[in-house]
Order: sequence, then structure tokens, then C-alpha cells
Amino acid sequence: MPIQEEYKVKLEVFEGPLDLLLYLIKKDEVDIYDIPIELIARQYMEYLGLMRMLDLDIAGEFLVMAATLMMIKSRMLLPPEERPELEIEEEDPRWELIRQLIEYKKFKDAAANLQEMESRTGNMFLRSAEDTAVVVEQPGVGLKDVTIFDLIASFNEALKRIQINEIGEIMAERFTVADGIESILGRIKRETQVVFATLFRPLSTRHEIIYTFLALLELIRLRQVVARQEAVFGDIVIMRTETEQMTDDG
Repeated sequence: MPIQEEYKVKLEVFEGPLDLLLYLIKKDEVDIYDIPIELIARQYMEYLGLMRMLDLDIAGEFLVMAATLMMIKSRMLLPPEERPELEIEEEDPRWELIRQLIEYKKFKDAAANLQEMESRTGNMFLRSAEDTAVVVEQPGVGLKDVTIFDLIASFNEALKRIQINEIGEIMAERFTVADGIESILGRIKRETQVVFATLFRPLSTRHEIIYTFLALLELIRLRQVVARQEAVFGDIVIMRTETEQMTDDG
């Protein structure tokens, strides 16, 4: 299904293929040193298909990684004596990918720690007469930011729940991304925060779900709403940004 060109989403911060692999490894609770390549490759291709369906701006390295996963999968099916000489020495065709993931995870964790330290420092100020640091509490400190892959996973679950109705699909063609934006903003203003799964009606069509999801991505890109989770892989909650709240209050 072609997506309206003016609403093709290009997120300012879009994770790469190694981020997706780490996400899948964590989601499936598998050992990074013993990756079930068939499972991870299958899920990776499913996510890639979803990103294509949504016309997300997929970088070339996602396709390169897809080819790499397929190559590793095919080599693991070969008997050891039929593998290339260099690969026999390394024993496991997955090892180079594992090395990349471990190294990348180290840098990613280090960057997250630095960001957390910076955030804590930013929430502190000194009293005028004392050197005591006072922490300024902000709303939602217990909530964690959601990645694009969390959103895509929830989008996929919404797609799997619907039953395709051809007549409904024809009528739904009138539904646009602009309609989705208006609907999401209206609900958030009424309810303050909305659980992601409830954005889609039980009888929503595939067309409506796709365009509602694109509307959400557009609102996130414009920083009018934020998506957060209270727990890893938990329910995603959509709420207004502090700037939007201040604008409405004013």
C-alpha cells in the first residue's frame, strides 16, 4: 500500500541494524554469545518488512545486515568440512557478528550512562547560601523512553489482532494521516495520557492502523507527544510533551 509522500516519516534519531539485533536479543532473552541465528534472522526480516510497509527511511546498512544474517544462517547449515578455510579456524560463523554486537553494546551502554549522569546533573542546583545540592523532581522520572523498535513491535501486534474486512478497507481509504493526528491529539487532551494499544479500535482496518501509526510517528517527530514505558517491553504510554502542556495551560 503506497503511503502519502508528504507524510513519509524520517525520524531525526533512528536506530541502526545493530540496535535492532540487540533489541531482538534482549526481547527474546537469548545469550548474546550463543545467538539462535535462525530465530533472530526471521524476526529481523519481519521488522524490516514492517519498516518497508510503513515507508520508513531505511538506511542501506539494514539491507547489508539482512544479507549478513542470511549468509551466516546458510553457512551454519553446512557441515564444518565444507565451510571456507578461514571460517573453520574461527569455528563459528556467528563470531564476527557477536564481536560487533558486544563492542557496540559497550559503547551504547557507556553513552547511556553518560547521558544519565548529565540528566542528573541538570536536575540539580545549589542553594544560594549553602553548597548542598537539591534534586528537582520532574514528572515521569520512572518512565523509560521508547525506541522505534518498541513502537514497531506494538504496531505489529495491532496488525495481528485485526481481521481483514475488504469492505471496511475500501471505506477506510478516506482515512488520512491528518485524521490520525487529529484523533490522537484529541484523545490526549481529554485523557492526558493514552495507552498505545487503545489508539486502534477493535474493528480498525489495516489502512487505519498504518495511518494512525504514521500519525503518531509524525507527532513524536514534531515533539508534540512522547512515548514512554514503565517497564521493559511493557505497555507504551503516549502523552503530551511539557511544552505542549504549557501551551494549553497558557
